[in-house]
Amino acid sequence: MSMTGSMKMERKSIEQNSIQELLIDEMRDLYHAENQLVKALPKMVKAAHDSELKKAFETHLQETQGHVDRLAQAFEMLGDKAKGKPCKGMMGLIEEGSEHIQEGKGKAEAQSDLGLIIVAQKVEHYEISGYGSVRTMAETIGKDDVAELLRQNENEEKHADEILTQASTRLLDQGK
Repeated sequence: MSMTGSMKMERKSIEQNSIQELLIDEMRDLYHAENQLVKALPKMVKAAHDSELKKAFETHLQETQGHVDRLAQAFEMLGDKAKGKPCKGMMGLIEEGSEHIQEGKGKAEAQSDLGLIIVAQKVEHYEISGYGSVRTMAETIGKDDVAELLRQNENEEKHADEILTQASTRLLDQGK
């Protein structure tokens, strides 16, 4: 192999390792985020008044527990330990959700539920963007098995967002 060919392979290996390091770092952020949600979603279930919204939050809690498990699998496939890195973005969103739960106690049920949906959709959009990014990185470095696990989480987040949109539309239509 020529010196140039060897240098290109070495550079590609360095780039691939750099991408994998970033992938793992971002997965740690998501892992922490998902674990925070496992704790926060039961509070949203309790705060929701609408039975269908409660059910949507309960279903997403089960999915979120699955997201944690898939992330742990993905870490293992990458030869790393499943551990979180403080996700400040999710911490802020959860704090916002807690504030809304407190403020919602003095409001009409539909208004309170719509506020919960807004906060929940902010969370979903945060996660959708995170999973889209890490999935793309995994695909780029040829970690298709990892990418598939991340795609499953991303798709469930998108579906949860659609369910929340349907719930808000239904609640808004009831208020007319």
